Amino acid sequence: QVQLVESGGGLVQAGGSLRLSCAASGRTVNRYAMGWFRQAPGKEREFVAAVSYSGTYTDYSDSVKGRFTISRDPARNTVTLQMNSLKPEDTAVYYCGMRRDPNSGPSSITSNYAYWGQGTQVTVSS
Repeated sequence: QVQLVESGGGLVQAGGSLRLSCAASGRTVNRYAMGWFRQAPGKEREFVAAVSYSGTYTDYSDSVKGRFTISRDPARNTVTLQMNSLKPEDTAVYYCGMRRDPNSGPSSITSNYAYWGQGTQVTVSS
């Protein structure tokens, strides 16, 4: 059974940083592409960042490019999202997802992900 558990969310002032982690079990992150998505109140879940199964390729939404960095640690079976220069509009629940198919590339499409974590709240104050 695949399980994803996010951690690292919290309250931070604008301009600050947070580091989110996603611990996977039941599957290894070096066989499946992983992604981070977020959902603000009253809005749909949106793509933030993704990394290929090999770690070679990454993709970012335009809104976070240059500020956020996604990476994976196969030894710990985790994926992290380093978030710098945070803005109030980054406030949302952040979800980690694992792609359905092995040996896949990064994807911004929600339906390509078969497994999701429970989410972690990120709040950025102005």
